[in-house]
Amino acid sequence: MNPLDLAKLFTTRTFADGEVPAYSDIETELRAFEEEERTRLGIEEEKAEHWHDPNPQKFSRADRETTTLLVGGLTMAHDFLVTGALSGLGYKVKALDCPDQESLRLGKEFGNRGQCNPTYFTVGNLLKHLITLRDRDGLPVREIIEKNVFVTAGACGPCRFGTYVTEYRKALVDAGFEGFRVLLFQQQGGLRQATGEESGLSFDPKFFRTVLSAVISGDVLNAVGYRIRPYEVTKGDTDAALEDCKRILHDALQTRHSVVAALIRCRRRLGRVEVNRLQPKPKVSIIGEFWAMTTEGDGNYKLQRFLESEGAEVDIQVITAWVLYNIWEHRHDTKRRMALRGKDEGIMGLKDKSPGKKLALLWAAEKALRAIFAVYAKAIGLGGYHLPDMDEVATISHAYYDNALRGGEGHMEVGKLIQTVEHKKAHMVISVKPFGCMPSSGVSDGIQSLITAKYPEAIFTAIETTGDGEVNVQSRIQMDLFKARKKAEQEFREALERSGRPEEELSRKPRARRALHYPRHVVAGTGANQVLEFARR
Repeated sequence: MNPLDLAKLFTTRTFADGEVPAYSDIETELRAFEEEERTRLGIEEEKAEHWHDPNPQKFSRADRETTTLLVGGLTMAHDFLVTGALSGLGYKVKALDCPDQESLRLGKEFGNRGQCNPTYFTVGNLLKHLITLRDRDGLPVREIIEKNVFVTAGACGPCRFGTYVTEYRKALVDAGFEGFRVLLFQQQGGLRQATGEESGLSFDPKFFRTVLSAVISGDVLNAVGYRIRPYEVTKGDTDAALEDCKRILHDALQTRHSVVAALIRCRRRLGRVEVNRLQPKPKVSIIGEFWAMTTEGDGNYKLQRFLESEGAEVDIQVITAWVLYNIWEHRHDTKRRMALRGKDEGIMGLKDKSPGKKLALLWAAEKALRAIFAVYAKAIGLGGYHLPDMDEVATISHAYYDNALRGGEGHMEVGKLIQTVEHKKAHMVISVKPFGCMPSSGVSDGIQSLITAKYPEAIFTAIETTGDGEVNVQSRIQMDLFKARKKAEQEFREALERSGRPEEELSRKPRARRALHYPRHVVAGTGANQVLEFARR
């Protein structure tokens, strides 16, 4: 029937009394007509079967002794220390290797098209391990599926991070590991994770305290290592000391002995590394998408080591700062919800809850986190290190990036660049993120251009990683690093002039050769700060 005949049908059936039919009546008439035509023509309507994710997650307490938890995704030190912490809680744990190019290849082979770098690398890294168990070690696929589970983080937001877990399962099915379990820890869930009483993975306060202790230990160990390594006299001494420290901390976490005592042992070990800090090295701060700025492998073209090979000192972002940001988010959102007319019934809403109590708990959590970090930092010899003030970061960035916008590091990325320039924290800032990362690219390639226009002295480099553009990325970094190096050398010369002493005389002072002595911050360069410290003395 053509449209004209259909119009006549409605005119004769519905418009006879002169009334305009309602929309629902038209829909009913159309469905009836469609059914009549299908019956007349012998056409059967195909029943739509929507795709369903089976999401296998069964992991009971009885499985703990025979099941290995696979973890990964942070720095190599963090992953290793987390295995020690979880082993101390009675779990069988194994840290995956740092993702490499083979991980990327497998991720692209079995993953969906158009994903971002972290997805391909992390999914492929898990597949690489399982394929190794199957093809090299000869384990049956069923045994691999039954005796291993993967634990990863999850979240929602304006990026593909919320779909990672589905990507894992899709790739696992296509690679021949259908039914493999991926356990998800929601960043926004806190202690309220979706685990039953008989779940093999207990997200209770004891679990969080233990894992947090491992994370903070990894933070202070990494931070002190990046301070020492660029200035070591004998190449390789710092890495050797860090490996010893990782074993010391791992054993302490596994046996549930004092982490502080283990960090003091690490301080003595690191103190034996000889350094020479009277060198004008450019300091480079790395910010950006969480995984891209944290990983130490091919996912960001080994960015940290590349910068050090070019003579730079790297300023990394600790994971504790990310936890502080999450606490700030909850506090900020709670205060906004308190201004609503009605009670918010959402998952993080205030219905049937006490907002005052929630704010008090968040305040206490922040104070406790900062206190633990300060104790651990002092124990290992990380002097003069300050965690960011999240309220200050939010205040200075709000004019450019609304604090209510979320995704990636949110407004933190803007605030960090402003603070770095205003307080002379580094000579150069690199924002690294995966190609196509929506939150981070919008900030780095959009809003940050306004910041650099306001602060023309800033050396800011935004790079995107795809896994196969190493030469292009490194050449771009080298161009800006040349300017940062000149800046550091000029700063060092000016400091020497202010001191009135020759460099040879200052280099003989024992303080300049102590691995764990870090001069008080005045300017960006560590070498210049060391000269200025001698001048004051």
